[in-house]
Amino acid sequence: MSEQHTYRVIVRGTWEGLTDEARARLLAEAADHGMASMRFCAEGSLSYEPVPLKHFSMRYVVVSDPADGEEMAGAIAEDRAETTLRELGYGFAGLKSTVTDLDTMKINRKPASRR
Repeated sequence: MSEQHTYRVIVRGTWEGLTDEARARLLAEAADHGMASMRFCAEGSLSYEPVPLKHFSMRYVVVSDPADGEEMAGAIAEDRAETTLRELGYGFAGLKSTVTDLDTMKINRKPASRR
């Protein structure tokens, strides 16, 4: 069995071509998608500011083969974001992802004498 790596991926994009209904729904649900809602999970969490209603981000946890690398983890998360946004009826453009491999992150710990 091959080793799996866990990636945290932030997918950012811009709202585009929103219908009046989609815009109204986003504005009505904005309180549920603010700073406090930001978390990394497999199904993704959507966050955005209602004013101006222009940009959004979605946070994902992607577990995949490390040989596929961060680029694949980003592509998987972007695909998940596209699927979710289309299912919700939200127009979007310009998806870009930022990927962090949690299994290769270096953690700088302060020596006990400096705590």
